[in-house]
Amino acid sequence: MTAEMLTTILIAMLGGAIRVSTPFLFVALGETLTEKSGRINLGLEGNLVLGAMVAYAVSYHTGSPWLGVLAAGGSGLMLGVMHGVICSLPRVNDIAVGLAMMSFGIGVAFFFGKPYIQPSAPRLEAWPVGGWSDNPALRQALDINPLFFIGIAVAVFLWWGLANTRTGLILRMTGDSEPAARAMGVDPIRVRVLATAAGGFLAGVGGAFLSLSYPGSWNEGLSSGQGLMAVALVIFARWNPLRCIAAALLFGAAGAIGPALQSVGISQGYYFFNAAPYILTLFIMIASARLAAGQDAPGELSITK
Repeated sequence: MTAEMLTTILIAMLGGAIRVSTPFLFVALGETLTEKSGRINLGLEGNLVLGAMVAYAVSYHTGSPWLGVLAAGGSGLMLGVMHGVICSLPRVNDIAVGLAMMSFGIGVAFFFGKPYIQPSAPRLEAWPVGGWSDNPALRQALDINPLFFIGIAVAVFLWWGLANTRTGLILRMTGDSEPAARAMGVDPIRVRVLATAAGGFLAGVGGAFLSLSYPGSWNEGLSSGQGLMAVALVIFARWNPLRCIAAALLFGAAGAIGPALQSVGISQGYYFFNAAPYILTLFIMIASARLAAGQDAPGELSITK
């Protein structure tokens, strides 16, 4: 492999990591927020897929992709509220509810999304960040969607807010010890419903990226399980919003290995490299068997009990 080929592969992986990581980042931040309250939401795959469909449909009918992004967040918020309210009922398992909500969200998206498989909707325009470079491949790799920067800003805000605000303290206290929260006059049910709703909103916005930016269309195989993989990403990031950025970029780079190799004519093992994110998820779940019970995990999560 020549130095030129290696440079091409690295540039392709950089661009792919930024593109592929964006939905991972939004879903991971949403799940971090939810799990910080002491609840797991495995249904964010449904939020992601429904958000992608709603964003595409609204963008198609209104001509405004940003309205599509807001509508996608709204659909995720709706599913998040449903999940939060159902899990607040007595003797209800949040993991089982999450799986049911995932099937519900995907089913609704497929049912109402069939008319939008063929039409072309306005897409979100990328920002040409790489204009300083003379390398055309690098300039193309650094055409970055603004949602990526919004995701970075949300991660920084959540990291700061969880550590420095009263709301963040209440959220962390509820997730670490429900009896302590009740003793301080906090309603854990209300906190968890709000956290789950906010997490669902972020996952819906992540879905908007899929349909309005990359790959930039709506079809029934759009997500490929990214919502479920993001749960493993949260554990890998140790429930830290800033670490979610690095973890999302790692997952994105893993997903970009196959296309990067194909860009220089290396097609042998292409499907194996395309499976890299799923293999990475498997290893993370195995490695997190002890981590989940560690000091970074919120004490009220069902995986720590």
